[in-house]
Amino acid sequence: MTAVATEHTGLIEWHGMTAAVTGLGVVAPGGIGARAWWDATLRGELAIAPVTRFDASGYPARLAGEVTGFVDEDHVPAKLLPQTDRVTRLSLAAGTEALHDAGLDPHGLPDYAMGVVTANAMGGFEFGQRELQALWSKGRRHVGAYQSFAWFYAANSGQLSIQHGLRGPSGVVVSEQAGGLDAVAQARRRLRGGVRAVLTGGFDSALCPWGWTAQLAAGGMSERADAHRAYLPFDADASGHVAGEGGALLVLEDADAARARGAAVLGTVEGCAATFDPAPGTGAPRLLAAARLALADARIEPADVDVVFADAAGDRDADRAEATALAELFGPYGVAVTAPKSLTGRLGSGGSALDLAAALCALRDQVVPPTTGAVRVADDCPVDLVTGAPRPARLRHALVLARGRGGFNAATVVRAAH
Repeated sequence: MTAVATEHTGLIEWHGMTAAVTGLGVVAPGGIGARAWWDATLRGELAIAPVTRFDASGYPARLAGEVTGFVDEDHVPAKLLPQTDRVTRLSLAAGTEALHDAGLDPHGLPDYAMGVVTANAMGGFEFGQRELQALWSKGRRHVGAYQSFAWFYAANSGQLSIQHGLRGPSGVVVSEQAGGLDAVAQARRRLRGGVRAVLTGGFDSALCPWGWTAQLAAGGMSERADAHRAYLPFDADASGHVAGEGGALLVLEDADAARARGAAVLGTVEGCAATFDPAPGTGAPRLLAAARLALADARIEPADVDVVFADAAGDRDADRAEATALAELFGPYGVAVTAPKSLTGRLGSGGSALDLAAALCALRDQVVPPTTGAVRVADDCPVDLVTGAPRPARLRHALVLARGRGGFNAATVVRAAH
């Protein structure tokens, strides 16, 4: 395997290795398990509803995309319950599903052959809140030892590694909504370094008073009470986003090795890129640059992209900027665009990982999932937004975009396996 730096893009092009997705695990609003979630997505089922995980009546925003029906004991060993936050439990369930879907037993691989790279932006807010409440109401002796790590961003990667024996190169990425894509890019680099397989993706969950307060302070959340009108990306009536929880994990393998063991390939990761916006007022956002770099990494042209899974911030200025970038790259209304996250809310690091899962399922089934049917595209957002019902289409490549709070931009190109 060789690496070559290109003259025009500065990218490092690798030859002799294709990263294949062989397993998928999902725990998200609308469905526990990839099949249940994908079916709900194609039906256009709105999973945004009033918050039930805590009393949100005193907060200005009271809607969320919650994972409902998740019974911790059904997915997590009893010994892990006292030492894990909800986000880690959701991750563990998705990790088990992804490995099972891939037909891959890490314990059957050589030592250090498989790693785990996840993204998490908010840590274990709910666990941390409980421990802080115990500290201030009962005293320091009532704070458990697990508080030392259960709140940490890397807890998901660590617990997945321990549970499944993933002793290879591992890590965690913190870049908010862009994190899910950034983690996959890091996992792809690990494969190119000789690792056999990587479990990767992103998860977040902060639906508790402390986490909710932090998200409100960051701004951008819709305060509408009507779940059908609260999160309307690219709509002239957009009022912000709805926060949610959950995400997706994928098993990434060398394509040749995966096929040699008889694994079914869901799709391949062809291009990855990340950029960072300049300080406010000092330059233009660089989402378009990330998209162009990802296409260059995949060695394809804009005409080769058949669908874009948009970041879809739900903010008028941010949506207009994204639509303008897409129009510059593909021409106005030049490519099918969708934002299935409008059904679930924005899931932090889990959001872009879930979009990547949706893109792979769309390529497999040759159908573009819909954005919520309540969206009416604004005149200043020249995008061909798929709404109402799924759109059958010939799909070869999908471009997934994500922007993280603070200036992160990420783009990933995936290709159909067939």
